[in-house]
Amino acid sequence: MTIRPVRLGVQVQPQQATYPKIRETVLELEQLGVDVLFNWDHFFPLYGDPDGAHFEAWTELGSWAELTSRVEFGTLVNCNSYRNADLQADMARTLDHISAGEDGVGRFIFGTGSGWFERDYDEYGYEFGTAGQRLDALANALPKIEARWAKLNPAPTRKIPVLIGGGGEKKTLRIVAQHADIWHSFVEPEVLTHKLGVLGEHCDAVGRDIAEIEISTELGKRDESYADEMHGLGASLFTVGIGGPDYDLTDVKRWLKWRDAIS
Repeated sequence: MTIRPVRLGVQVQPQQATYPKIRETVLELEQLGVDVLFNWDHFFPLYGDPDGAHFEAWTELGSWAELTSRVEFGTLVNCNSYRNADLQADMARTLDHISAGEDGVGRFIFGTGSGWFERDYDEYGYEFGTAGQRLDALANALPKIEARWAKLNPAPTRKIPVLIGGGGEKKTLRIVAQHADIWHSFVEPEVLTHKLGVLGEHCDAVGRDIAEIEISTELGKRDESYADEMHGLGASLFTVGIGGPDYDLTDVKRWLKWRDAIS
C-alpha cells in the first residue's frame, strides 16, 4: 500500500451566500491550513431554499486561483454534460496557469463526473438522458480532454490531477482505473474494501497500478473513528462540506486537528 500524507479538503458550497462571504471563507480556510478547496458544479442550491442565492462553479474558480497561493482547488465535481470536452480541457489548463506560483506549477484539480441533478439540465436546456448515457458520455469525453491537454499552447504546467467520484462497479470504477488520479468515494468502511477490490480488477485489466490512485472519502457528519478506519483502509484525502450563508468552520477546525494528529 502506498503511504500518502493525510489531506483535508473543504467543499465551500456556492449557495445561500453572498460572494464577499465566499471570498472571505476561502481566504480563511487557506490561512487555517486546509489542503484542498472544492466547490460544486450546479446552477441551483441543493440544500435550503431551492431558489436561493447560487453561483456558477468554473468562473468562481478563476477567482479562487487568484485569491489563494498554496491550496489546491477544483470542483467536487464538474458536470461533464454542461460543457464540451475540449472546452473543459482549455478551461482547466487556464486555471492551472492562473494558479501557478513562483515555482511555475499550477494547483488546479480536475474533479469531474457524469452529472445527476435533473433541475440543472431542465432549466439550462441540457438533455438529461439516463445515468448510463451520462456515464458513457463521460467515458468518451476524458480521452478528448487528455488529448486536448497535449495540444494546448501553452501546455498545462503539470499533469493536471483528475478526480472522479462515484462507486458504480461496471462503468464508473472502470473510468476511474483508466483516467483518475483520485477516486472520491461515499461508502462505509465495510464496503470500501470490496470497491477497492473491484477497482483493482479494472486497473489490472487496463494495465495500471491501483497504488497510483489516491483514495478520497466524504466525512459528512461522521466521527473520528470512521476517519481512522477509512485511513487504515487506504483513504488519504478527507472532505467536508460547508454551506452558506455563514460557513461555520467549527467542523473544519476539528478535522484539521485530527489530520495533524494522525499525520
